[in-house]
Amino acid sequence: MLVDLVTSDNEDALIRSFCAGFELEKWRCTHFANHLLEWVPDYALKEDELRVSHGNMFVRMNEAVARVYRSEHYEKRGEVGEICLHAICRDFFDTIPLAPRIFYKTASNDVVKSFDMVHIKYNTEDSFEIWLGEAKIYEDGLDAVSAAISSIRAHIDQGFLNREKLLLGGQIYPSIPRYDEVRRILSRQSSLDALFAAAVFPICIACDSAAAAGSKSASAEYIEGVTKEISLLTAALKRSKLSSMIRLILIYVPLGSKKNLLAAFDRKLKALQDD
Repeated sequence: MLVDLVTSDNEDALIRSFCAGFELEKWRCTHFANHLLEWVPDYALKEDELRVSHGNMFVRMNEAVARVYRSEHYEKRGEVGEICLHAICRDFFDTIPLAPRIFYKTASNDVVKSFDMVHIKYNTEDSFEIWLGEAKIYEDGLDAVSAAISSIRAHIDQGFLNREKLLLGGQIYPSIPRYDEVRRILSRQSSLDALFAAAVFPICIACDSAAAAGSKSASAEYIEGVTKEISLLTAALKRSKLSSMIRLILIYVPLGSKKNLLAAFDRKLKALQDD
């Protein structure tokens, strides 16, 4: 349902932008919320729980939405950004979850201080990448990229990464290809150099966009406006000098209204959570 809008590459990061599109001259807020909700089971359920049939499909969906959040203060939560990152990486980059993000939590309202996404991407039979993602959904794009930079800096700290390996090690799906090799990279005994060699850090910035809010279609003018917004984000990313340490992918999702998207998603999530 998302449209691949912009692709570019520079010395600092691969840059991709994805748009929810327009309908009847309006940004597709409700459709985007529906799309994200469709990805909730893949985001929230474990591998064996995703084996569904007509007899358990409704139960599995209820289990999935119960694990996202149960909070009245949905405006301050980041799960919509995380699900957006998860869906884009699955749809457009062909990644596979290494472990269910949701199981880093101890309760359905916990805020997780961890990578927002841990996926694997197989490039060839002999090579793979471990994608350690960060997602920010903000009103202001520069605030979002600044927060993402701070989070990434904290996450590539030696102590944090060693703790992250301990968390992940026991949750990796045994069915993934080259499981033993992945486990070795994420084992406590392995050097962090092995993890950095295999790691890619996608940063998803979903934020209010003047281009999306002021457009009626995915016109050339709209794409030009989005491209200008991307240039501000990439300039901030360049100043951080993160690209000299790690491999980055910047994923930009322009929103017609963050406020309206979160409200639409929350209504639909709560409706499925109701007994």
